[in-house]
Amino acid sequence: MPDPMQNAPILPPAVRGEPVPYTVLLINPFYAKDIHASFGKHVLTPSLALTSLAGATPEPWKVRFWDENLLQGPPPADDVPQVVGITVHLTFAKRAYELAAWYRARGSIVVLGGLHALSCPDEVAEHCDALAIGNGVPIWPKILSDIEHGKLERRYHAEYRNYASDPSPDRSVLPRWGFLTPASLIATQGCHNRCDFCYLATGDTRIKYQMRTAQQVAAEFESTGAPYGVFVDNNLGSNRRYLRELCTALRPLRKIWSAAVTLDVSDDPSLVRDMALAGCTGVFIGFESLTDDNMRLAGKRSPRAEDYAARIQLFHANGIQVNGSFVLGFDQDRPEAFEKLANFIEEQRLECATFHILTPYPNTPLFARMERENRILHKDWSLYDTAHCVFRPKHMTPEQLEAGYEWIYQRLFSLRSIWARRPRQAPAVLPYLAMALLYKRSNWLWKFLIRHRLTHAVWAPLVHATRLRHLRYRKRLEKAPSVPGPLVWPVRPSV
Repeated sequence: MPDPMQNAPILPPAVRGEPVPYTVLLINPFYAKDIHASFGKHVLTPSLALTSLAGATPEPWKVRFWDENLLQGPPPADDVPQVVGITVHLTFAKRAYELAAWYRARGSIVVLGGLHALSCPDEVAEHCDALAIGNGVPIWPKILSDIEHGKLERRYHAEYRNYASDPSPDRSVLPRWGFLTPASLIATQGCHNRCDFCYLATGDTRIKYQMRTAQQVAAEFESTGAPYGVFVDNNLGSNRRYLRELCTALRPLRKIWSAAVTLDVSDDPSLVRDMALAGCTGVFIGFESLTDDNMRLAGKRSPRAEDYAARIQLFHANGIQVNGSFVLGFDQDRPEAFEKLANFIEEQRLECATFHILTPYPNTPLFARMERENRILHKDWSLYDTAHCVFRPKHMTPEQLEAGYEWIYQRLFSLRSIWARRPRQAPAVLPYLAMALLYKRSNWLWKFLIRHRLTHAVWAPLVHATRLRHLRYRKRLEKAPSVPGPLVWPVRPSV
């Protein structure tokens, strides 16, 4: 029997009957997991795109939510909804199209949206009745109204404006047992960087950096009732003044949270301290490369690599764990780059590291450049998952790049390396080991927990213990002398 974590579920059998009126089914399609990924990461938080659509759904429409990655099998076939909304990413586009075809054949109106609709709208449009391009939340009520009145359009475009006026996500549609925390949060849209390999650099994407009010975000976090939240912003720290305001609003909640930020938030050590006092226990940082020329060519403004170590230590000094994200296969990378990077991560004791093979997403500047240079190997989107090499690297073969990706994951998540990267503070060692072992060495356990609907039940006590430990740490941090202000070490100009 095939492993359901590796293969898409079988489509449901045919169903007789007419679509159920005024019912919307929102689906997050199944996608095969890279063997190096943590299966637990994929049930960390629910899809914010779909819960946001649920929040924007007007009466009398009723919403159902289905995430195939919770291993419940295909969506229920006992009734057929009038409307099906499916989010599409290029790596699971094939599965999304299968679902769309099945429901369209049974009379449902299928609306597709998501990142792949931004980058390849013509391709996606072939598989649906209506295409939502851009921020689907403000145009969702119009799409449903047009369906009611029989005047559905083929394409709907929404610019990323008035973000603060979007309704809050509706988390009542979620299976509470299915996710480690229901509190997927977003405070901002956009990023000050336009890296040529990032989806935000897609040719048709025009995302102006926008912010919801700090009080609005804090109130939403409080309303979830969850002790732990995950900010899914592309870069929560793109506007440092706003991040400080957000920390002020979050601090009284006495909750914990994690977020993706760029390393330059550490230009101001007092801001890092404010993050810790507001409940930040972990950051995801795109270091990308240890070679400054790679960052310059990619168009990313970042501190110089020689300053990485001091900045990492600033986060650690404030009790914030660092998950470093690194891209493998830039044009300045050579085969020896893998061992150099592994040594750096162990020397700096990064609690976690995530690796991605450089992937030229369609319609990005990187894709256009590689097409001009005749370096794109194929357009099988299912392999554009950052775990496969889909282009010709400059200083190694595709096979060498994939082998390096395999090697660095094996090394960094070996028991020896996990132990070598343990925190210097003794009280933090045990929680770190639990996190590291659960994150990358327990996929067998995650499959069991997900299948038996135990993910939230098992995770909740760990979150509770982490929150209590952080609150104790905050008391000590509050009594410690505050840092004098920005730039306590010489910071060289960004590349």
